[in-house]
Amino acid sequence: MTWNVENLFQPEPDQQADFDAKVDALCGVIADAAPDAVALQEVGDEESFELLRSRLGDDWGGALATRFEKSHPIRVGWLSPHPLVDVAEVVDLPASLSPVKVADDGRTIRQLGRGALAVTCRTGDDAEVRVLTAHLKSKLLSFPGGRFSTGDEDERARYGVYALNRRAAEAAAVREWVTDELAGDWAGGPLLVCGDLNDTTDAATNQLLLGPPGSQFGTGGFDRPDRGDRQRLWAAGHWMDPPDDWSRMHEGRPELIDHVLVSHALAACLSEARTVPIDVPSMGSRPQLTARAAGEPPSDHRPVVVRFDL
Repeated sequence: MTWNVENLFQPEPDQQADFDAKVDALCGVIADAAPDAVALQEVGDEESFELLRSRLGDDWGGALATRFEKSHPIRVGWLSPHPLVDVAEVVDLPASLSPVKVADDGRTIRQLGRGALAVTCRTGDDAEVRVLTAHLKSKLLSFPGGRFSTGDEDERARYGVYALNRRAAEAAAVREWVTDELAGDWAGGPLLVCGDLNDTTDAATNQLLLGPPGSQFGTGGFDRPDRGDRQRLWAAGHWMDPPDDWSRMHEGRPELIDHVLVSHALAACLSEARTVPIDVPSMGSRPQLTARAAGEPPSDHRPVVVRFDL
């Protein structure tokens, strides 16, 4: 399962009841899905992460990334009832692409805003799967002075390019990790990349992550081996059927921006791919609090669940 759990932060004292309801609702959805591993995005602090882990049960362990943006300290993590080993963070942009300009004042970045986190999950039947979760740059634009809108269309275009360049560079960093893993010790092994990638299945940034073109599910070459299979990732979104094929509602329109991408070893044994049909609110181009009952729903994203017969 991969799930953006929407700003999981320790609450103010007067918000404790709402926070407890949110955590209980998160645990309920996870327990019903019974996944072997859960990739989380938008975890705000270690205390909230530990509380969620403990409420899932004593047999659940976890790993939490350390890299986050100072302006909004959300990060990614993993939870599982199985051992998680070989923990590694991906934080640096590819050297040949960085620094990446992100503002009119010339500010640049050399690292992912939110570090990606890789672990190896050992399931109960002694299978091992190498997994990475990421939370790429949002399509939401922010402008100088903390603004989320502008009447200057030239400024809007520039900051749209800055956001797209950053998200593409972050995707390239994740792809660099995939390439190294599938060319090294994990060659031919089961590997997946998942998380809130902040773009749809066929977007250019996601195409970067897929690697060699061709052979995606539904194409004529899907079941025909070729030289690209060793490095290719397959998008589980292509297996999904309506109505459970979207993860976020944006300005009234459903879209799939939370993804699971799998290596060749997993593409052959995928048995189910869907989103959990919770009734999430529609979000707009400006961040805002959406009034809703405590814990209903616990996030503005649907979780994505993908199952494999290993």
